[in-house]
Amino acid sequence: MGCGRVGAELAQALERQGHTVAVVDQDPTAFRRLGSGFGGRRVTGIGFDQDTLREAGIEEAGAFAAVSSGDNSNIIAARVAREMFGVEHVAARIYDPRRAEVYQRLGIPTVATVRWTADQMLRRLLPSGAEELWRDPSGGVQLAEVHISPAWIGHKVSTIQEETGVRVAFLTRLGEAVLPTSQTVLQDGDLVHVMMRTDEVEQVEAAFAHGPEGSGH
Repeated sequence: MGCGRVGAELAQALERQGHTVAVVDQDPTAFRRLGSGFGGRRVTGIGFDQDTLREAGIEEAGAFAAVSSGDNSNIIAARVAREMFGVEHVAARIYDPRRAEVYQRLGIPTVATVRWTADQMLRRLLPSGAEELWRDPSGGVQLAEVHISPAWIGHKVSTIQEETGVRVAFLTRLGEAVLPTSQTVLQDGDLVHVMMRTDEVEQVEAAFAHGPEGSGH
């Protein structure tokens, strides 16, 4: 639901991955964003109206994304999809971060656009510490993006792992995810994502901020 820039990009990305997609929007001119190559359904109507959703194929849907410009519309549509039609995978875009937390507790996964964008910007402007991305159900292990001292640049991933006690899960290099080998050398600008024990986060942060042993940093 919603054929703005995010909705159109999402629909095209899903179609490229081989999924069948239907897009709902109140404004028929919004479908121009999909381009002539889009093979999915275009349904004009209100995205939380049950008849509109049925026309879009909600009864066979495996997933539903509510990405219109209105928080209320998105959350109502997401709840209708989940509660009325039993769609398994549902997500709603919410601009107001306070609302997002409320809806998350209702069991509707939300993407709080403003907070997420602000967080991502802060990570680039004030890189420090570790940002948790995932935690296992027991809470003992987590995946995090860690800020590293420039002193680590030019060192192998194997050295980083030996000296910090973490497992380097992947790097983000020039916007692309890279699965490193022990011989991969850290380059300037790499974002480092590591698996570590939750009770060792502070020590790991300190080790990454300090630099390798014998580096003089």
